[in-house]
Amino acid sequence: MKKALFTLCAVALLCACTAQPPLTQSGLNPKDFEASYNGAPTALYTLTNTHGMEVCITNFGARIVSILVPDRDGEMRDVVLGFDKVQDYFPENNQTDFGAAIGRYANRIGQGKFTLDGVEYQLPQNNFGHCLHGGPTGWQYKVFQVLEADGQQLKLGLTSPDGDNGFPGNVQATVTYTITEDNGLDIAYEATTDATTVVNMTNHSYFNLSGNPGSHPVTEDVLWLNATHFTPVDSTFMTTGEIRPVAGTALDFTTAKPIGQDIEADCCQIRNGRGYDHNWCLDTDRDIAALAAELYCPESGINLKVYTDEPGIQVYVGNFLDGSVTGKQGTAYPHRSAICLETQHYPDSPNKPQWPSAVLRPGETYTSHCIFTFGAY
Repeated sequence: MKKALFTLCAVALLCACTAQPPLTQSGLNPKDFEASYNGAPTALYTLTNTHGMEVCITNFGARIVSILVPDRDGEMRDVVLGFDKVQDYFPENNQTDFGAAIGRYANRIGQGKFTLDGVEYQLPQNNFGHCLHGGPTGWQYKVFQVLEADGQQLKLGLTSPDGDNGFPGNVQATVTYTITEDNGLDIAYEATTDATTVVNMTNHSYFNLSGNPGSHPVTEDVLWLNATHFTPVDSTFMTTGEIRPVAGTALDFTTAKPIGQDIEADCCQIRNGRGYDHNWCLDTDRDIAALAAELYCPESGINLKVYTDEPGIQVYVGNFLDGSVTGKQGTAYPHRSAICLETQHYPDSPNKPQWPSAVLRPGETYTSHCIFTFGAY
């Protein structure tokens, strides 16, 4: 009897030691995000509200891994692209920006050069001769320190040293994710510096509101933008310095329309962007309470509203996705299977003084605020 009892206890102990942690509602295994990169530990953090919304975030690149929200029938759908394990986000495996907190400068800086206080700085030229998203080792490939974490909020911090990808100044940056009771995800950025520099942060989530990116392209979804002007680009995706009205062009979303309606239009800007990959100048006067953009998926009934205090929003419609990247649950991400809505300063603002400035000086605090709110009808 004693032997049988000992055997039973031993089996129970073995099962307890080998038991896997519970999966997230979106099906992620937290164990698959426990690793290290350049000696810093990574993990997965989960935010939830009382309505069943769930947001999963890894501190590698401060990336949103999943956003689970209800569709019109109450079925929960994961509406962002990403990977099932943290190693797939490492740049040696996949050079993607899925869900990342982008920095030090989101979007492009022309020829990777800018001048501050008479000093010219040369950055890496990692995209058609320009510096894109802070360079090839931008903040999306750094491990952020967890500063605060609970079930509704996650605050992550990063130290970017002087000379990081050529940028001046030691910068201390934070990004705070907060899930709200109206099914919103509030994202707040802050940064300080000890030398004059430029900072422009954004979130680079790839949204597919159907939850089925392998079979439902976002070209069928409906987009509205609170923007009557945009910044044209040349064939290298660099802004020309102009600000043009959208009226009469394929870039007019002042009346909601399917994304695919004009995405193959025979016009210079569509050719230069290979579709939509442009910055729109928001008419919100940088008021966080003003609706900046709205996206609706007729298939799921899910809609996404975007609020920001930034002057612009970059809309990118997965033009470079081609099915070669396999993400969560073994799904290959085909052409135009997602849309990015990146709230930010205009591209190449350090070289265009007529535009809102991205300069940050010692004693100042950079702030940026974005709210993604989800509903269904």
